[in-house]
Amino acid sequence: MAQVLEFKLPDLGEGLTEAEIVRWLVSVGDVVAIDQPVVEVETAKAMVEVPCPYGGVVTARFGEEGEELPVGAPLLTVAVGAQEAPASPSGGQSEAARPAGASDGGKPADEGSGNVLVGYGTSASTTRRRRVRPAAPVAASAPTASAPAAPAPAAAQEPAAPVDGPVPVISPLVRRLARERGIDLRQLRGSGPDGLILRADVERASAAAQAPADTAQARPVPAAAPAGTAVAERVPLRGVRGAVADKLTRSRQEIPDATCWVDADATELMAARAAMNAAGGPKISLLALLARICTAALARFPELNSRVDLEAREIVRLSEVHLGFAAQTDRGLVVPVVRDAHTRSAEDLTAEFGRLTEVARAGQLTPADLTGGTFTLNNYGVFGVDGSTPIINHPEAAMLGVGRIIPKPWVHNGELAVRQVVQLSLTFDHRVCDGGTAGGFLRYVADCVEHPAVLLRTL
Repeated sequence: MAQVLEFKLPDLGEGLTEAEIVRWLVSVGDVVAIDQPVVEVETAKAMVEVPCPYGGVVTARFGEEGEELPVGAPLLTVAVGAQEAPASPSGGQSEAARPAGASDGGKPADEGSGNVLVGYGTSASTTRRRRVRPAAPVAASAPTASAPAAPAPAAAQEPAAPVDGPVPVISPLVRRLARERGIDLRQLRGSGPDGLILRADVERASAAAQAPADTAQARPVPAAAPAGTAVAERVPLRGVRGAVADKLTRSRQEIPDATCWVDADATELMAARAAMNAAGGPKISLLALLARICTAALARFPELNSRVDLEAREIVRLSEVHLGFAAQTDRGLVVPVVRDAHTRSAEDLTAEFGRLTEVARAGQLTPADLTGGTFTLNNYGVFGVDGSTPIINHPEAAMLGVGRIIPKPWVHNGELAVRQVVQLSLTFDHRVCDGGTAGGFLRYVADCVEHPAVLLRTL
């Protein structure tokens, strides 16, 4: 008799609460092995192949390609022990068809592999997250199941039985959001599968707590087009675009930012780069030289390599510089992070920038590649623009923007000359420092751009 085990979309880490199905890697009736990738999903961070912790026959899939599912929603069901295993060339049972409990270690079928994603372990300590349906044979040719119907609004639902402990919450982002807004999760009715509490539930409860009773019916409605104007298209804010929208909105809402800028003569910096590249060896990128300047400036002005802890009411200054840089891809703007940038040479930085850019354009950045930054360098000059007022990459404290470097009239050594000029913009969190510190940082960066030898004092 088969056991039909349900595999749900696991917690993909980094506070992610949903993912879009990009491509199914298995079909109904396929035999899968433990830890075999079964679906490719796209999160707000990266493309991820999701492995299944069970071995057996796929009996149903939930969700179509292009559909977005919340964490905890069913992905597929697997009949463990439902079929006779196909014979391997040696006459034994093939590894792919071996039931989950038939591993060499003799683990029981419901124990799984232990090797799936963050927050969704399959060891005995976490198997309580899974529901095992009553054993029943399921035809391998059953049609693909459609996605579960959208749940009714939370206010109209009866409380659902917790899936894992007294409060059915998987995402740490949801827990943090509830804590920040003073929402007691034990009082919420989750609108997700099996009563799972989603971010929307917390936001709904927060809005209800703040709204006066006589305005309870004043709810947001979809934005209408101006009178007489037809709507050409509605583009869902999801995936990378949705994540960018959420992050920029949060940055503007939470961070009291200010921007200062300065024009700098980059002629000597460009000449120094040309001389370095003419000497042979790996080529040095302009972005790498700017990164070296940034790390040197942050060593002098550590206030800008920090973040604000609102709960503790503290400014947290960081000892390492993990430098984010803006990279434009077909999926939108992403900000990969170069770890320990303060310890790297210009040559090493050039190689790492190149590697991460290639991975970003291939859509293969991992969540770890896109998180943990402490300061961001944004070279928007590649788009042919001179200046901008960057929005801080929350929860960082500052971002340096670099415009295009172009010939301009400039007073050099007391005479008017044509020089290579660049505009530098610094947007900073005014809570971590005042204008004097921000101005000192930006002036030091400009001095290094104008006179690269200034960097020698910091090496």
